[in-house]
Amino acid sequence: MLLTTRLLIGFTAIAMTGISLCNPFSNEKYFDLETKNKTLVKTQSPGKEIYLDFCIQCHGANGKGDLKNFPSLDGSDWLKNKRKESIAAVKFGQSGEIVVNNIKYNNAMPAMGLSDQEVADVMNYIMTSWSNKQTKIVTVSEVAAIKK
Repeated sequence: MLLTTRLLIGFTAIAMTGISLCNPFSNEKYFDLETKNKTLVKTQSPGKEIYLDFCIQCHGANGKGDLKNFPSLDGSDWLKNKRKESIAAVKFGQSGEIVVNNIKYNNAMPAMGLSDQEVADVMNYIMTSWSNKQTKIVTVSEVAAIKK
């Protein structure tokens, strides 16, 4: 019985050594969700709250607008290709004809009275939500540089 116990202890020790050498719990095999999603979370919050307070009524929860009076923000070529104009529209409001994804819109979007920080936050939320995958974040200084 003593021999069996010693053999069991010996095999257990060998097995534990093998496990420790393999180190299945090393950080190399896992990624930190906090770090991986840090940029996305930073660009989406509190922009999401601002979107829910000011934008959702016209552009919808899915960012698709109504394709008649309110343009889609999801996959918007206007947002992608007219960055300064997009920021200005959120900062100062928008009126007059614009073309978004080959659809003409001629409606007015009122100024929301947002601070430069709030404009940057909501722009970053919009530009990284739905099918939008922009990687260059909108900064407060970029918003401040946009003049009426």
